[in-house]
Amino acid sequence: MDEVKVAQYLRMSTDHQQYSLFNQSQFIRKYASEHGMNIIHTYDDSGKSGVTTSGREAFKKLIDDVILKKISIRAVLVYDISRFGRFPHNDEFGYYTHQLRLNNVEIIYCANPISDSDGDYADFQLFVSRKEASSFSKNLSQKVFLGQINLASRGYHQGGPAGYGLRRMLIDENRKIKGILKYKEWKSIQTDRIILVLGPEDEVITVRWIYDQFVNNSKPERVIASELNRRGITAEHGTKWTRGKIHEILTNEKYIGHNVYNRTSSRLKQRLIHNPQHEWIRCENAFEAIISPELFLQAQAIISNRSIHLSNEDLLGKLSELFKTKGKLSGIIIDEDDDTPSSSVYRKRFGGLLQAYKLIDYKPKHDYDYLRINSLLREKYHSLVEKLIFDIAEQGCYVDYDEESKLFTINDEVKMSVVISRCFMNNTRKRWRIRFERRFSYDICIVVRLDSQNVNTKDYYIFPTIELLDNQFVFEELNPYQLEFYRYDDLIPFLQILKRDAFSKESTDE
Repeated sequence: MDEVKVAQYLRMSTDHQQYSLFNQSQFIRKYASEHGMNIIHTYDDSGKSGVTTSGREAFKKLIDDVILKKISIRAVLVYDISRFGRFPHNDEFGYYTHQLRLNNVEIIYCANPISDSDGDYADFQLFVSRKEASSFSKNLSQKVFLGQINLASRGYHQGGPAGYGLRRMLIDENRKIKGILKYKEWKSIQTDRIILVLGPEDEVITVRWIYDQFVNNSKPERVIASELNRRGITAEHGTKWTRGKIHEILTNEKYIGHNVYNRTSSRLKQRLIHNPQHEWIRCENAFEAIISPELFLQAQAIISNRSIHLSNEDLLGKLSELFKTKGKLSGIIIDEDDDTPSSSVYRKRFGGLLQAYKLIDYKPKHDYDYLRINSLLREKYHSLVEKLIFDIAEQGCYVDYDEESKLFTINDEVKMSVVISRCFMNNTRKRWRIRFERRFSYDICIVVRLDSQNVNTKDYYIFPTIELLDNQFVFEELNPYQLEFYRYDDLIPFLQILKRDAFSKESTDE
């Protein structure tokens, strides 16, 4: 069967998404390849609102080319419904769809599953509703993850500290250097990217000295840390060196210039898991290396051989002895002890530290409860994000969620933050502490208060950012009217406002 000739239409809603077109095109081309289609024309509108056709020259040219028979295609491939357009009136959406279909050209939304059971694309029957907003939330995790993979595979740093001997360099979309980010500084422009570069020369020399002492002079981490402290050489942020900090430097691939991503996963409605190495996204030689790959591999072999001869009983015996000495256990305590293998060994051998703790009858009640509650909060947050995306999209709005900033963007205009506040007891009184994120700018903050068991949602506070004068404050069961003014039992009023304003706001862009 001959390949079906099609065109692809790409649109970015703002000029703050330089790689959006690239991601859309990759997804569409993969779809076309899997369904026997040949993309012979591409139309793209960069940084154009989908509310009207005004300024969308590529969109208008696509329609004209089809009507005037300037191109011969059977379908137009679009990433999803929102990329074709978020017209304020359904009949306007239907008008352009009808114009294409009058000329035997169908629209296929590639991110929305379409039945092709008969294998025949002669008629290109589409059974996807324009209001199928729920598909957005189902595909969100995949969209975000694909974007992060794309950036990581290009060598861009995807979050977290640079590490000793390295620094985070901010660059713009043209890779023009904007400067070194200081501790607790973050990028604020969406198109900016972060790469890792060599840090101060004295830190680079120290990293190389650490590897030399460990590999060539057979000195363990504790001895190396003690020697650095004796010399007055400090670790990150002026802190003392420890065995654990040395171990981190000796085991991280960034010191050979590799950008590694997806070691762990925590996408929508999923708990954090450690991924097998074949699922890691690795960009080798992404930045200048501090040490050679050969030296790094020698260090890994030494670390691996230290525990390979130890049986499970030996490992648990050492862990039990450490518990008797310290009176408690944690990953840091384990990594700081010379006679005990690193915590990573226990995680790999027993499937996690908590599993190893159980085998020696150690019950870290406080730590365990803390981990359990934090795990529940993470799951609660992901569930809330998924539901909010669905509910907002149901109001006819386009919503995007950014994993790095944890911000929602509604109709490419309104930015929203969501904070979950757990309940804690203070002198038999229930309290909720709220800490507002100030690294990124947003317009609305929704505070979700949990019940006394930190299981179910108690209520919501919806604050315009302009009203947030403090970075944090504490709620009680009953609060002053200045706070209660913003309290709601559910989010229905907020969603109703979106439904009323979604069209009127966008109409102002015409």
